[in-house]
Amino acid sequence: MTNPLSKRLLAAAACAALAVTVLSVPATASAAITRPAATAVTAVAAEAPRGAIVSATRLDRLSPAQVSATLRAAGFPAPEHPLGVDVHRVVYRTIGTDGAPTTASGVVALPRSRDGRLPFAVYEHGTLPTKRYAPSVSADGDGRLVPVMFAAAGFAGLAPDYLGLGLGPGRHPYMDTASEVTASADLLRAARDLAARHGRTLDGRVMVTGFSQGGQAAMALGRALQQGAVPGLRLAALAPISGPYAVERAELPAVLSGDIEPHTATFYLAYWITSMNRLHHLYDTPGQAFRAPYDTTVEGLFDGLHTEEQIAAALPASPAELLTGEFMDLVRQPTGAFLEALRTGDTTCTGWRPRVPVTLYASRGDRDVAIANSRLCRDDLAAGGAEVRLVDVGAVDHVNGALRSLPRVLRAFQDLLS
Repeated sequence: MTNPLSKRLLAAAACAALAVTVLSVPATASAAITRPAATAVTAVAAEAPRGAIVSATRLDRLSPAQVSATLRAAGFPAPEHPLGVDVHRVVYRTIGTDGAPTTASGVVALPRSRDGRLPFAVYEHGTLPTKRYAPSVSADGDGRLVPVMFAAAGFAGLAPDYLGLGLGPGRHPYMDTASEVTASADLLRAARDLAARHGRTLDGRVMVTGFSQGGQAAMALGRALQQGAVPGLRLAALAPISGPYAVERAELPAVLSGDIEPHTATFYLAYWITSMNRLHHLYDTPGQAFRAPYDTTVEGLFDGLHTEEQIAAALPASPAELLTGEFMDLVRQPTGAFLEALRTGDTTCTGWRPRVPVTLYASRGDRDVAIANSRLCRDDLAAGGAEVRLVDVGAVDHVNGALRSLPRVLRAFQDLLS
């Protein structure tokens, strides 16, 4: 995949990026990772409430013509009559995986029309190992462009960076649904405050989508909103794309069968295992999980500073070359802490009944996230009495599945505006 559109989406589909050149990021964006604009910072005490804005910086102001040109140049759908859009980076208070106060960052895109009250449209981005490719820092990734697309259609468009990405401190807890939810819910709180500062009011509706890792995050956020996670906001629509909702039952079997491209599977497993070890203690030393020489290098690759290209070059071609025999056995037959970590994440489609229609999008040609994840999610939700449908967008790969899905998501959300 070498076309410009794929390169933009690959910032959100890290494993697909293993075979192509990663996006370049301006030096000013890289500097922002460690130093937010001083003029934008407002001091907030450590005991400030979750969602309190630490800083808000306008990143861009786009006319309707610029919105159309930007989205279409990247291959994203543009509304028929787009509004102008102001794009903001927000740093806000949230909590870490240990419940202690921390900060996170994200994008809030507001339409420049002042007519009516705005609903939220949240986009949860896919797998990213690199801080500077997060939505609030990288200008040409899907995490920035999809909120612009929604804002141009009359929504307040949001994309959280998640913990540890963008301007967030520390390492990203990859595939940790609890922190995906808290980072997303607290960005909603911050965005509500930001909108009020700009004279905008919100109507309380939240429409949620996301791609890849973000599909799982979208499902988890949808459940949290329905349970009242953010008072005054309610789930109005749920439309995730190609999420790994059932890693134990669908994704790992696809890894073992070869249905997931082996180098891609190696990337995902390395990222997931090193992340989950910090939360669930999967191993005492890296050598228990990773073969030499990778046992001395893998943890350092996922420090948020390495690019997808650098990580790919440092990983072997298959999981069996990366993992010890003990950990390959856990991939085949999960037990103990490994199984606990899997099942903690594999709950986004089970144990609840969405009160809004749910549309899942996926592609049967996907070799990053097997479509079996979406089929199991559909079945799990339907078994609980939910109104849910699965749209198979064709025999295309992970990235192109997203490209085929996003126009459908936009139309479905627009239909709910009236």
